Amino acid sequence: MKHKFRCDCPFTSALDVLGDKWMLVIVKQMLIEDKEAFKDFTESEEAIATNILSAKLKLLEELGIIIKTKRPNNKKANLYLLTDKGLALTPILVELATWSDRYLRDIHPAIVNGEAMELLRNDKAAFASALEKKYREKLAATLHTRQGF
Repeated sequence: MKHKFRCDCPFTSALDVLGDKWMLVIVKQMLIEDKEAFKDFTESEEAIATNILSAKLKLLEELGIIIKTKRPNNKKANLYLLTDKGLALTPILVELATWSDRYLRDIHPAIVNGEAMELLRNDKAAFASALEKKYREKLAATLHTRQGF
């Protein structure tokens, strides 16, 4: 797959891939909310349309951010999993959540607050590390292997 970029700037190039309103939402759902099946994503509160979801999952797969595989215990069911490239987006998601907590809470007071946000506020690096560790453990349990991730 050849992706079209607007220019050679690394910041703009990253936004050409991730700047779409759904891309990081899907990664967040996988990393934080344990979404892994198409149906899981369609039932989320973000309410992504199925045609858009299909297109975004395909693009994320083409970019190497996720892989599509079969469930080990049900070869008919597809499973979407983050790759190392996808997991490398964890610090970006953490920074977006930090920014949102700090600068959007006054205009959107319903933003989630609680134990996880407190940990995020106190130690972003530990929060990001814990997210990645939890996902890798889930991945290993799901695939019964640690190779390739």
